[in-house]
Amino acid sequence: MIQPAQIHIKDNGTFPGSKLPVLHYKKAIKVPFIFAGRKAKALFTKHNWTNTWRGGIYTYDHYHSNTHEAMAVIKCHTVLLLGGENGKHVHLEKGDVIVIPAGVAHKNLGKEKDVICIGGYPDGKDFDMNYGNAGERPGTDENIRSVPMPLTGPLYGEVDPLAKIWEAFY
Repeated sequence: MIQPAQIHIKDNGTFPGSKLPVLHYKKAIKVPFIFAGRKAKALFTKHNWTNTWRGGIYTYDHYHSNTHEAMAVIKCHTVLLLGGENGKHVHLEKGDVIVIPAGVAHKNLGKEKDVICIGGYPDGKDFDMNYGNAGERPGTDENIRSVPMPLTGPLYGEVDPLAKIWEAFY
């Protein structure tokens, strides 16, 4: 079982950040050469991280206030900026999985299609999009506080390290 790196992203005044750490599972999935996304999607679905999508990562800061997000990199690599300007850089490559808590801004520093991911959300939650614009808060802050703890992690289900790590912060 892969133990994820924990990356803490605090409120910077524009983006809320989170009390929960971002979890970065390095080389967590062996991505097959053909039908690369099938394995990641099946794994997420098995552990109830659904409402999945396949695509690149947006090249502008955005965050979700009503759900957490998991992304499995199935092709290529990029650098993800977490937390807005002066945030933290995370190098993502094929096979990595990252779980981003509600409120944490993320942005691809490369081109959108420099990396291809499978994304999913606990219980298939439909996500909102927020950009750090005036007027989003305090509404988004209230949403973030009400996001429930996922019952499972996207990789290992009920025994996923996510549960033990995040439980300490809920």
